[in-house]
Amino acid sequence: MNEPDKQMPRIIGRRQFLSRSGMGMGSLALAGLLSDIGKAEDQPLTAGRTHFEGPAQHVIHVFLNGGMSQVDTFDPKPELTKRGGQMLPFDNLQTERKTGVALPSPFTFAQHGESGIPVSDLFPHLSKCVDDMAVIRSMHAELPNHEMSLMLMNSGDQRLVRPSFGSWLTWGMGSENQNLPGFVALCPGGLPVGGAGNWRSAFLPGVFQGTLVDTSGTDVSKLIKDIRNERLTNAQQRQQFDLLQKMNSRHLEQRPGEAAIEARIQSFEMAFRMQTEATEAFDVTQEPEHIQKLYGDGPQNRQLLIARRLVERGVRFVQTWHGDGQPWDSHSNIKGEHRKVAEQCDQGLAALIIDLKQRGLLSKTLILCTGEFGRTPSVEMGQNGSGASQGRDHNHWGYSLWMAGGGIKGGTIYGATDEFGFKAVENPVSVHDLHATMLHQLGYDHKRLTYRFAGRDFRLTDVHGEVIREILA
Repeated sequence: MNEPDKQMPRIIGRRQFLSRSGMGMGSLALAGLLSDIGKAEDQPLTAGRTHFEGPAQHVIHVFLNGGMSQVDTFDPKPELTKRGGQMLPFDNLQTERKTGVALPSPFTFAQHGESGIPVSDLFPHLSKCVDDMAVIRSMHAELPNHEMSLMLMNSGDQRLVRPSFGSWLTWGMGSENQNLPGFVALCPGGLPVGGAGNWRSAFLPGVFQGTLVDTSGTDVSKLIKDIRNERLTNAQQRQQFDLLQKMNSRHLEQRPGEAAIEARIQSFEMAFRMQTEATEAFDVTQEPEHIQKLYGDGPQNRQLLIARRLVERGVRFVQTWHGDGQPWDSHSNIKGEHRKVAEQCDQGLAALIIDLKQRGLLSKTLILCTGEFGRTPSVEMGQNGSGASQGRDHNHWGYSLWMAGGGIKGGTIYGATDEFGFKAVENPVSVHDLHATMLHQLGYDHKRLTYRFAGRDFRLTDVHGEVIREILA
């Protein structure tokens, strides 16, 4: 038994250990390592170094959550029209629900631009920008399930908690603006399926998690809740904040290296700094009238304009979600449901490309537009195998997405699905390949961008991924 006046040995954290070891040489070594990657420990969002010079410096990820149908947008299938109402000449691939006969697309395709890329009449505005876009028709996921496929697209793993792409990128590259988050997630009306897990930082420090902003309203003061205290002056807030941070710092001294406390301190720092710039950054009414008209009305178009304003101000990664739940999940009426959601974002998507290009920002801003999977070329049946709808089930076997800017070769089609649009058969592309390609354009070798956790070096692409060089300019 210990004597009453004898203290038990206290466990110390890594910083304390390094500062006490070898006359402080350990802490000097840590500072040297942090300096080597271009970051100060107390300023984790400081812009960092890349492995090589990549053309892209920012990412705008447009997430059409729910699953955009490839055969109704960017992958026309004449054979599907010919076989309408017939069973496909092979057993339908297994998806989430039972499917039946071929369902021809109710939309009309036409070739556009000098490249002649076919796009359906769902996107009359966006189709004019095809010469700046690379369409990948041979994407594939692993399961026909929203939650799993969202995790895969965002973090490279559909089962385990892993950092999202935006978290990896801001951990590596930091942000060019210390008064705004490096990673912002915009979503009108609520949360997508999976919620905040889609922009998690997981085992990376908490400061690299995405910051959610509900873009459903137009009142800038309400976009970011509680950003200002209307009852205190700036000087009083400063005093209050300084006291809070001193208390938190003392708390951390007793628990050195505690990631949750460090993240809380950094989040308070960011929230205080955001007061000077966030309100202005999200106020699209400051844009000239012709720019507001270019993007159009509605939360979708408005948040795409906000995305441009954010990258223009140095935010590294902006993710725009179509809305809460899964708006593109057209199980029962592909014609009416897809028409509705496409009309909500078509003008803004085209405007984003046009606007970035005219500002000289498209070359260094990588745009990705995708869902978590595609949809079946055959009709969806009821759960008991009866009652065919005019909708399509989830399809992870083959789907389309498009990219633009950031050194991507415009006017390009890569890969192909079978003659009905069910499965990727030519140059299939996995999500790991997509992530490897995006990181390459941002200046990173995806095999070397690693973070050591629990005794293992983790990376976004795990042990997979090949850069798709055919779509690079």
